[in-house]
Parts: sequence; structure tokens; C-alpha cells
Amino acid sequence: MPLYTGTGDAGETGLFGNQRVLKEHVRIEAYGTVDELNCHIGLLRAEPLDIALDAALKDAQDTLFEIGADLATEGGKASLKRVVPAIQRMERWIDDSENELPALRTFVLPGGNRQSALLHVLRAVSRRAERRFWTLAHLPDANVPHEIGIYLNRISDLFFSWARRANLRAGIKDVPWERHP
Repeated sequence: MPLYTGTGDAGETGLFGNQRVLKEHVRIEAYGTVDELNCHIGLLRAEPLDIALDAALKDAQDTLFEIGADLATEGGKASLKRVVPAIQRMERWIDDSENELPALRTFVLPGGNRQSALLHVLRAVSRRAERRFWTLAHLPDANVPHEIGIYLNRISDLFFSWARRANLRAGIKDVPWERHP
């Protein structure tokens, strides 16, 4: 059987359960952005990384894959077994990371070293995934678990903290945002 089916050639796609929707449907945007986030994590994982960071990123990829499957399924909730404890893990990781960092006194620009820059990309894409999720969740018949939105919020915070930590560990100062006079 070929990879291409032709069933999407008229601008529709199928959800799990065989329901057909337009490719620009908010549900497709939501799980498509989660998939994009997962791809960007894969890009970061192609870099040389500390073993603990790589393991945490792999955990995030597995969780995001399950979230994507739930978002592609009307009423999907199978990811909650993984999402709920993952939120708690991420909060611990954020706290641990923040304990290493100096207090933030200004906005910082994305950048520094490559790992930090890639983590900032992950932060931005996860924020977009979160926005797409809440757009879907606020539809009257969406039937999606709100814990997914919480997960996407926490993971963006985690990526921001890890971006700052990557610069610190590399001996690079965060790049402060400067207001134009």
C-alpha cells in the first residue's frame, strides 16, 4: 500500500474514528502544532546533550505523541495517564533549573549558545501549541482534557528556564532586551 492515499486531495483529512474534517479545522491546527513541537524537540536531540536533558526531552516527545493522538480523536483522553504526572515532573524540573539561575530582572532575547537558541524555539512553538489547544478547548463540543493545556503551558516555561540554564552552564550571559530610546 502506498504512503499516499489521495483522500486528502480535496482539503479534508480524517480524524481517528473516521470523521472527516477540513484540513484547516482548529483540531487539526492543534495536533499539527503539537507534532511540529515534537519535531523541533527531535532537532534539539540531534545536538550533543547531557544525558539527563536528552532523557527528559525523550519523555516530552513520548508525551506529546500521546497528546497528539488524543487531539486527533474525538473525546480522546488516553494521554492523561502520562500527562498528569508529567506536569508534576516538569514543575520539579523547572524548580531545579530556576534554583541554578540568577533572578530574572529583565526580559531576555532568544539566543546565546545554540542549545539555548533551540530551547527558545521550543518555548515559542509550545506557546503556539498551547494557544491552538485553548482555541479548540473553548469550542462548545471540543471535549478535550484541560490537563493538556496545562501541560503545554508548563513545557513552555520549562524550555524558557532550560534555555537560560544552557547559557549559564556554557558561561554565556543572557542577552537582555533593551528598550529603544
